Amino acid sequence: MRHGKKINHLGRTHSHRAAMLSNMATSLILHKRITTTVAKAKALRVYVEPLITRSKDDSTHSRRVVFSYLQDKDAVSILFRDIALKVADRPGGYTRILKTGNRLGDNADMCFIELVDYNENMLPDNTVKKAKTTRRRSSGKKTTTIEVAPSASETNASPEVSGDATAEEKPE
Repeated sequence: MRHGKKINHLGRTHSHRAAMLSNMATSLILHKRITTTVAKAKALRVYVEPLITRSKDDSTHSRRVVFSYLQDKDAVSILFRDIALKVADRPGGYTRILKTGNRLGDNADMCFIELVDYNENMLPDNTVKKAKTTRRRSSGKKTTTIEVAPSASETNASPEVSGDATAEEKPE
């Protein structure tokens, strides 16, 4: 029976699983979205969300603790510099798992795991929507404006514009 056993071992030894989750967490931080199996994504979510929570407090101790998990200086600096600012007011739930179907070779359940604040398609619109405009074709005759080049005798005078009365005169 599996009473009290909450960790999915993913068919790997402890060192292999730790290295795999560290690499996947680094890739998620660098690329903001990765494709993996559903079981690995659920294990990664449990692994990476406490690290993102820890990145909200930018102290030397927090950086060292996160570096002990990730082992990548670039990922740690991006986590504390960029991601922590975006998730500062979010009380958890930093990742989203979107199932994509089954893998062709072995029929494994595949999914995307992504950082919630970096998917512009899923973010709520905080901007004011402008009124919808429709373009209609005029049923009448089109008016065209034609600019006529001045002749030699009219070089001192302003150029004449023939056509519609709403045309503006252009300065020389």
